[in-house]
Amino acid sequence: MKKLISLLLCLLVCATAMCHIVMKIYQTDTDGNPYCTLYYLDDIERIELFSNSDDEEHLGENGIKIYKKNYSNSSYFSSELDSVVWEDYVSPGLSTLELTAITSEETAKERVAAIYKYMNCFSSSDNNYGGDWGFKPQILTNSHPTLDTQATGWDKDWNTQSYDEESEVLTASLWNYSYYSIFQCNKAISDLMSASCIDGKSKEQLVAEVRTIRAFFYIQLASSFGRVMIFDTGEDHDTVGTKRARAASYADMWDYIIGDLKAAADVLDWKPRETTRTYGRNGTMNKGIALAYLGDAYMWKAYRCPDAAQECYKLAADALEKVVKSGEYELNESFTTLWDAIPENAEYKWNKEAILVQILENAEWESEKPYSFMKFHTACPGNGGWGSLYLSWEWYTSFEMGDKRRDASCVTGNIPDGYMEKFGIGYSAINRGYHPYLKEPIYGDDYNHFNCGGALSTPSIWSMKYWRNASTFNNAWSVNMHAAANIYWKRLPNVMLDYAECLFNLGNEKEGWDIVNKLRNRAFGNLEVGKADELTGKYLPELNRLYRAYSMQHDTYPIPFNEKTVEVADAKTYYTALKAEKGFSSPAWKVAVNEERRKEFNSEPCLRPDMERSGYLEDHIEHNYPKRTINSNERQDTPWTERTFDFNPQRMTFPIPLEELRRNSECDQNEGY
Repeated sequence: MKKLISLLLCLLVCATAMCHIVMKIYQTDTDGNPYCTLYYLDDIERIELFSNSDDEEHLGENGIKIYKKNYSNSSYFSSELDSVVWEDYVSPGLSTLELTAITSEETAKERVAAIYKYMNCFSSSDNNYGGDWGFKPQILTNSHPTLDTQATGWDKDWNTQSYDEESEVLTASLWNYSYYSIFQCNKAISDLMSASCIDGKSKEQLVAEVRTIRAFFYIQLASSFGRVMIFDTGEDHDTVGTKRARAASYADMWDYIIGDLKAAADVLDWKPRETTRTYGRNGTMNKGIALAYLGDAYMWKAYRCPDAAQECYKLAADALEKVVKSGEYELNESFTTLWDAIPENAEYKWNKEAILVQILENAEWESEKPYSFMKFHTACPGNGGWGSLYLSWEWYTSFEMGDKRRDASCVTGNIPDGYMEKFGIGYSAINRGYHPYLKEPIYGDDYNHFNCGGALSTPSIWSMKYWRNASTFNNAWSVNMHAAANIYWKRLPNVMLDYAECLFNLGNEKEGWDIVNKLRNRAFGNLEVGKADELTGKYLPELNRLYRAYSMQHDTYPIPFNEKTVEVADAKTYYTALKAEKGFSSPAWKVAVNEERRKEFNSEPCLRPDMERSGYLEDHIEHNYPKRTINSNERQDTPWTERTFDFNPQRMTFPIPLEELRRNSECDQNEGY
């Protein structure tokens, strides 16, 4: 009891001394494992002692009861807790990280390799900030706001613009994680520059790689939060503190990122320094990656700084053209095979379309291999998934007949005959109610038809990009929890459509339309023709090698390759007509570029940022997802999304996390929050 009274006295002292404090309550579970419960003092309304609590007898005779502000619930802790610690808000500094000292060229490479590993960290135990980095926040923040991907539970906040500054996804998995990685880069660049044990060329190469990684994380921050704080070489929270204002302007923010990428692109070669598949990366940073993101950064600056837009589009086009015409990258013959597992002994150029890809391994809790519960996040709940990712019927119906990207990207529930025709929805004979790769039926609620049932009204469509290489059904929890998957940060179609957008903005419409038509030609399977045996021999063995029962083995590739060339509608003609039909306010070329992005990049990390940066997102929401209220009795038989909120483009710049505002008095909040 004395310990608890001391705790309350300590609370009073801390409350009068400093309000920005964290209270950590340390306990030990029944297995003897220590764990910690964290409270921000700002959030606590009061703490009370309790004694002989009838409703909490399992806690012992006495303890504390913590009430949080704006919450009706409270938390109990018994007097048997181990300790209570008060400290400043947690900051992602590097003081607790063991950094390899740079004493030779080999240790310099080890130091950079550690940054790569952290960059590609998913659920590894050495990542305190990443969380489900491979799935969240990228799917939540970079796909769900488009409504083309949807969710249940609290994840649905990202479909309704209901998120706020207290979102843990924004704080831990995006903000803190990105800054922690940036701080590692800052320290590494500083140490590399001052090291005398490596020659100038090696030093220049390694610094360029790290500057590219730093720019990558700043882009994650700036494309999500707008203006953020800039910490330069050698700086982190441990060395300069937590108090720092955000970049004064968007120009300052993007010019800093552009500076890193320009410097890196000038040094890096097209061929990576290292091509060994290490911790899931397809080689080290190279010129193609730096130039692809440099074009991205210039386009963001054009969007944020309209007065400089034309010059930025020229500079972006120059960078992107180098990638498109380098000869280093080419479209995969088949869109369908892009998410097939890449064998662990494959060279990094297994897929020449990939510019920057994270390869999740078919690993079981191996600390040196990246893994994630990707299949559980994306699989149908009836098949053992968790139901975090659904695709919309508006997205499904956006495809022209013959576009193979739809069947390669999703499976649907077993919608009864007649229902889809009622709404003019053409369905696939390949993946309606059936997963062609896993050879198992989709165990949805058939009576709900277009939706999965319940008040959440989630569409009965699931992504097959990540739920492909291992079953979630039949004992999947005890065998092969982690399935192989490819997460593409940048692939050639990203750069092609970005380049086309720049050309359109610069008045070169003919070449812009040519690029869109080239991508559509692949989408309809014309690059597969005559290559069925070659593609089957390349992809099918690895598909069958992964954990699969005998009944799941394939003799032929699950989605047949085209045997004959098909005619593809001209992009300009098709999208001019679609603009008129839907009433889009954007020019036909902008409709084309972004509708192609919807079909090409559904569930990928680039979708929302690219559509927003293009200035198309509001047009998309208003015309592809018109406001509508659907009667609950009709929901099961209605495919369309119920949008009841007014879309606010301002909220596509996400709120600065509350944790940052509390620890950094120089930081201000974005408008609209």
